[in-house]
Amino acid sequence: MTSVSIPQVSAADRENTKFIILISCVATIGGFLFGFDSGVINGTVDGLKQAFGSDAAVTGFNVASMLIGCAIGAFFAGRMADLYGRRAMLILAAVFFIVSAWGSGIAASSLEFVLYRLLGGLAVGAASVMAPAYISEVSAAKYRGRLATVQQIAIIGGLFAAFLSNYLLAKVASSSLAELWLGFSAWRWMFWIELFPAALFLVALLFIPESPRYLVARGRRERAQSVLVRLYGNESGTRKLAEIDASLAADHHRPRLSDLFDKVRGRIRPIVWVGIGLATFQQLVGINVVFYYGAVLWQAVGFSENDALLINVLSGALSIGACLVTVALIDRIGRKPLLWVGSAGMAVTLGLVTLAFASGNLENGKLVLSDNMGVLALVAANLYVIFFNMSWGPVMWVMLGEMFPNQIRGSGLAVAGLFQWGSNFLITWTFPMLLAGIGLAGAYGLYALAAFISVFFVLKFVHETKGKELEQMEG
Repeated sequence: MTSVSIPQVSAADRENTKFIILISCVATIGGFLFGFDSGVINGTVDGLKQAFGSDAAVTGFNVASMLIGCAIGAFFAGRMADLYGRRAMLILAAVFFIVSAWGSGIAASSLEFVLYRLLGGLAVGAASVMAPAYISEVSAAKYRGRLATVQQIAIIGGLFAAFLSNYLLAKVASSSLAELWLGFSAWRWMFWIELFPAALFLVALLFIPESPRYLVARGRRERAQSVLVRLYGNESGTRKLAEIDASLAADHHRPRLSDLFDKVRGRIRPIVWVGIGLATFQQLVGINVVFYYGAVLWQAVGFSENDALLINVLSGALSIGACLVTVALIDRIGRKPLLWVGSAGMAVTLGLVTLAFASGNLENGKLVLSDNMGVLALVAANLYVIFFNMSWGPVMWVMLGEMFPNQIRGSGLAVAGLFQWGSNFLITWTFPMLLAGIGLAGAYGLYALAAFISVFFVLKFVHETKGKELEQMEG
């Protein structure tokens, strides 16, 4: 009987999976701060009204002002990442997170507050597009979806941490408006809590490598090969270097915004429109109304401030659970099925929320629901949050980070990010006005319609990316 020798793989030729997971987790701290910075405003709305004496329109702008910065930050981070690198943009975002968290808490006027929130918006916008891009560009196709989905868990973890922090601080102080420590109101401390994870993010980023695909695009082949070998081993790293190089423009020009335009056909590349559609529909379903105005929403249907903040904590916990389902499924069943199932689920649950709100009566300016309809609204709203966070929440960011070819990834993310945050701003800014105009039922009816339309958008225009290497993406 002859023995068969099994070739041994040396340590230098093995994929360094633990290292890839570690540096991806560092990038996801940006997602945590994205979520925390987005959610912390939820418990501070009453404090902003009292401190700055603002009406509904100004309060809406105070809440939504960060989103203008997000749109700008996402666009320019996507473009600047092609010039200076993904890691460099994440480091800049970390610095902005620190300055914004401090400044938002010390602000003495609406103008000062808006300026600091705009700065925070630049950080959130940059982190929102750079973290998934970085994770996609260092991960192998077989588990790229799962690692990129951890970004959404981090976002929801940040939202959950903000909701829990807001709840605890308001409880300790007796309300968000009451004085807490050192003579400052609780709502100001809600912003300052963010300083701790922001500082951790900045320090951790100093120890991760630059994206190898960015390095190849910039012509830094030796450094790119060094990173690729560290990630995938000698043989696979060298082979991947050649594949990345071959996926770039034939004339090897550096990535630029004009690459989004197909000069042969004389039109913008179809993949850009798909990216814009994904980014826009994620916001048109109204998810951030729940995240930004959750406390206001539940108080509007009769819950106390304390109970409303506690409901936010529940929503955050359910969201994390839903994301864990996505981690288990995204690299098995793919991105597209999760998206259309999520769209259908959101359309139904938003329709039920609309029905519940439409049944209420206005008493002293507040919507009062029957016990049954109050339960329906609460259950349906939380089911809606679950559907969103097992589908569009994580999968949109996964797809934006991986669907664009290497040559146009930075520019594609820039444009999609601009539309994502621009839509977010419009939805958030208009909600208080919709509330005063067509009411909660009318507003949620519009979000339900957007969810319904998104089912057909996914089925017709979105193409599966499961299992594909980034060098196989077509534009």
